[in-house]
Amino acid sequence: RGWLASGTWIWPSREYLLYVPRGYGGWRRRPLIVLMHGCRQTPELIAAGTRIAAAADANGWLVLLPRQSAKANPWSCWNWFDAATSAGRGEAAIVAAQVKAVRRTYRVHPRKVYAVGMSAGGGLAAALGLRQPKLFAGVFIHSGVACGAASAPLAAMRVLTDGADTDYERVAADARDAAPRRALPVPMLVISGANDPVVAEINAIQLVRQYLVFNGKLTPRSGPPDMLPPADQETTSTLATGRAMRVEDYREGKRLVVRWVRVTGLAHAWSGGDDAFPYNDPSPPDATAMLAEFVAGKW
Repeated sequence: RGWLASGTWIWPSREYLLYVPRGYGGWRRRPLIVLMHGCRQTPELIAAGTRIAAAADANGWLVLLPRQSAKANPWSCWNWFDAATSAGRGEAAIVAAQVKAVRRTYRVHPRKVYAVGMSAGGGLAAALGLRQPKLFAGVFIHSGVACGAASAPLAAMRVLTDGADTDYERVAADARDAAPRRALPVPMLVISGANDPVVAEINAIQLVRQYLVFNGKLTPRSGPPDMLPPADQETTSTLATGRAMRVEDYREGKRLVVRWVRVTGLAHAWSGGDDAFPYNDPSPPDATAMLAEFVAGKW
């Protein structure tokens, strides 16, 4: 077990990577972060860009990184626009099965499994939160889209620029009706770049509305679909680089169920990431640090 002391990558026969943190001894239950890459990325690239291994070592996380097959999508995108995946089958079921496989082998805390995704991976994370609320304690989405946002694969590109062409709030309401009440709420934190040329800001608004409906904070079709209800708390801060960060929080009692972080000047890139790798922006805020606070409940 000497390799566990220094942290190492494990290559199982399934198509995913698992990072085991330094100091893992197998006796204490650990949080499991399920980090899903975006298009034209690999598990290795998103791990390097987000510095997830260092965060895992610091926080004691196990990290599962699913790998999309080029046979399933030539650009390595997760097929968030696929009806089966949006319904909880397809690739959502594949990732859920990977989580269960890791839980059988490693000491995973059953109430601390988090779906995390960038771009297309964010769309898959949104589906996992709605369709597997008993499995996931929370969802962290960077530059992603709502579950079931596209009516068909051919509509996917239009959705990225114009928003959903489906009743995505009804998707959330139906998922809520199907979910065990003890599994709700499923908190979500979404980060979006105000200058994202790939995923328009309307998608972040729709993600927030979808999870507000799912968590019982919003009635479907209440208010304009391109606007959000007033947040329970809103703060705006100026970052060291001159960018502005607006944070909107929605609570159920004292519990925060949805947070939207909007960053000016940020394009389609992981905020605070290592820009030696594609789709990463080195400027603050640090999305990986936000993930650590999210998992620790410091939000």
